[in-house]
Amino acid sequence: MSHVPPPVRRHWSEHGLVFIAPFLLVYGLFLLWPLLSGIGMSMSSDNIAGIGGDFIGLDNYAEALQDPNVWSSLWNTVWFTVLSTVPLVLTGLGLALLAHHLRFAQWLWRLSWFAPFLLPSGVVGLLFLWVIYPADFGFADQALAAVGLHPGIGWLTDERYAMLSIVLTTVWWTVGFNFLLYLAALQAIPQHLYEAAALDGAGPWRRLRHITLPMLRTTTGVVVVLQVLASLKIFDQVYIMTGGGPDDATRPILQYVFQAGFTGYRIGYASAVSYVFFALILLVSLVQLRLSRRTREENAR
Repeated sequence: MSHVPPPVRRHWSEHGLVFIAPFLLVYGLFLLWPLLSGIGMSMSSDNIAGIGGDFIGLDNYAEALQDPNVWSSLWNTVWFTVLSTVPLVLTGLGLALLAHHLRFAQWLWRLSWFAPFLLPSGVVGLLFLWVIYPADFGFADQALAAVGLHPGIGWLTDERYAMLSIVLTTVWWTVGFNFLLYLAALQAIPQHLYEAAALDGAGPWRRLRHITLPMLRTTTGVVVVLQVLASLKIFDQVYIMTGGGPDDATRPILQYVFQAGFTGYRIGYASAVSYVFFALILLVSLVQLRLSRRTREENAR
């Protein structure tokens, strides 16, 4: 009769849990708990004074879906994302191509475009608010006057130009990050591919089209995903430069959440609006993930 050894009872530390326990504690304390607490808050009538807090179910969500301020703020956020993503991707790529082919002072080119990305949002907002965009004496109006155009444009006070002004500020501020990602990807492309193409008679444009851009496809996907998610979360520069004006023409959804919770004192309703926005970001992320996976599958064939 064969002897069956007793089951081995392993201590929990043998599975590595002792090493990830600090992370799990921080993850649960600062992410899972606020997430679950926010969901509960969004289904109550909580206010900033702590009075009330009765359970009201999905009433806040129903109100948010019928609130025109929610939809206008969402539209402003999506419109800013559309306006900013394309120039941020193309400008970052163009600057990286120029830097990659520079023969001298390449470090200065990289520093000059990445340095603004290191500035705090408050510094950038105040710089453009008080130096670049002031009427008549601002740098933007002075540049228009220098080329013979009529200055005095209400860069931040005219609904036609306010959102575009914020987009230009954001491009100058954050394009350095995309620039460095593209530059690193360009430096990783094997040089022998260009040498072989040159021997076959391919000119610079054909090499760009058939070698550089296809090799940068993965990096472009990463840049687009990161840029869309970052643009959807816009708040700082709008709050500093326009306060959401003029006439709420630039107010993003996060500013409306802030106003509903800390100006309107409706914490429960603000939580519901924020989770509606979270659902939008989650949907965008899933769509982009699906598109990138399909692209990888097509390339693998």
